[in-house]
Amino acid sequence: QVQLAESGGGLVQAGGSLRLSCEASGSISRFVVMGWYRQAPGKQRELVATINSGGSTNYANSVKSRSTISRDISKNTVYLQMNSLKPEDTAVYYCQVRRFFSGVEYWGQGTQVTVSS
Repeated sequence: QVQLAESGGGLVQAGGSLRLSCEASGSISRFVVMGWYRQAPGKQRELVATINSGGSTNYANSVKSRSTISRDISKNTVYLQMNSLKPEDTAVYYCQVRRFFSGVEYWGQGTQVTVSS
């Protein structure tokens, strides 16, 4: 069993920045993909960014060049630095851990990000 705890969300003005954190606890494998997804009201959950065990990253086009995903393996923590925030970034942001071989997924409770215009 894996538990994920997100933090760092909040209310910011357009153009501001936030750093989201997700700490994983439980039986964590070295071979996992960690990432961030977001869901706005009335919309489907969408990928924001992922990072795998080798450090390879993947970003949604909408956040590319404005966001950086990183990880601290020793702390089982993944971060999402978001800059130049826009109102359309407003959503609940969810942390995900996915086992590379089995595909089993774990999700956090989410943290609210609200960007005011």
